[in-house]
Amino acid sequence: MPKFSKTVIAVRINTEQLLRVFLCYLSGMIRFLRFVCVFWAFSTNAQTIQNNFIAGKTTGILPFLEYGLGIDRLGGAKMTYLDTGVTIKVVDSTIVNYKVQLSKDHFAYLPKQNFQRENDIKLLPYYLTNSWRVSGDDRYDYVTVTLDEKLPYRSMQQINPSKIVVDIFGATGNTNWITQLSTAEEIKNVYHEQLEDDVFRVIIELKNKQHWGYSIYYQEKRLVIRVKRQPAEPDLKNLKVAVDAGHGGDNNGARGITTKILEKEYTLLFAKQLEKLLLDENADVFMTRDKDTTLNMPDRILTLQKEDPHFLISIHLNSSARDSIKGTSTYYRHIGFRPLSQYILKDLLELGLKEFGNIGSFNFALSGPTEYPNCLVEVAFLSNKEDEQLILDPEFHKAVAAQIIAGIKEWLKSCK
Repeated sequence: MPKFSKTVIAVRINTEQLLRVFLCYLSGMIRFLRFVCVFWAFSTNAQTIQNNFIAGKTTGILPFLEYGLGIDRLGGAKMTYLDTGVTIKVVDSTIVNYKVQLSKDHFAYLPKQNFQRENDIKLLPYYLTNSWRVSGDDRYDYVTVTLDEKLPYRSMQQINPSKIVVDIFGATGNTNWITQLSTAEEIKNVYHEQLEDDVFRVIIELKNKQHWGYSIYYQEKRLVIRVKRQPAEPDLKNLKVAVDAGHGGDNNGARGITTKILEKEYTLLFAKQLEKLLLDENADVFMTRDKDTTLNMPDRILTLQKEDPHFLISIHLNSSARDSIKGTSTYYRHIGFRPLSQYILKDLLELGLKEFGNIGSFNFALSGPTEYPNCLVEVAFLSNKEDEQLILDPEFHKAVAAQIIAGIKEWLKSCK
């Protein structure tokens, strides 16, 4: 082979090698640039999401969270009431609500009138829990959890055994001791678990089967769970009973199907008869209203919180679009308060009324508070002719009140 041909081949080989090296380098650069672009886009998007929120605090009367945007005549399903001054992160908005981020994976909806923007709040990546204290005074037990910030929370009741469970959103556990004093009488055990990276769960075991109520609030940055004790003698003569006559004033409620009588007038008649029989039992009775006056639900709740009854009975009269629907029913929201409503329904059915049912998870405003057991009684249907005639009868008022008293007594007996 001629000498120049070997040189040409060598040059060709070197050129191909250089080309392959260049192409590999170019491919690597493309991959690197693609990675840089993706990383930049991700970082920019993450930064946009991170900065696309409004920080503020809960404010106003009885701020509360709803699970979602579903709604019916009773409003959206409520998650919890909150204390004022709780730090809130708003990430979106509807016409009447703000969508708030409670933790990485938990969201809820807060009424706009219950939010106050505060530009100087600097939200941190995480907040820690610190030491606890469990104690009691002459009426309540207390669980106090120290936090870095006033964080949102929710609570639930559990039964068999009875427990109060509180989830603190945005909190990471750094609790290294819990001081427990012998002055706590109703609380059996307290402990905690890190439910998620940023959801801290407080578990409070109770000594008694019956839930008697609790409230949650902040003292500075200490979350306080105040637990009501079971009365030493659970008898009517030792208890304070709240009686609520539904509606009133400019809120007429339902109307009779034939007589057009107003619900607000007859709930007051039933409530006054119940008050009379309770006083005969030497109970301490508080009436949310004793005349035809306008009371909105926040006013009733705030008044009841101030009065702090042992339990509440709220009297209503039902109505349906179908005039064939009839009967009596009782309602509760929290599972720990169900027994009271069960005993009352059982005794009301002895009057020969048709059973409409014992309804749980009821989203009625007065069923929402956790401070005391409560039962809503829908005595009968104003929209049914037979039930309406019963409702008109004063003797029926006395009989209903007597059966409610009988149900309360059976419930109290079960608590002993």
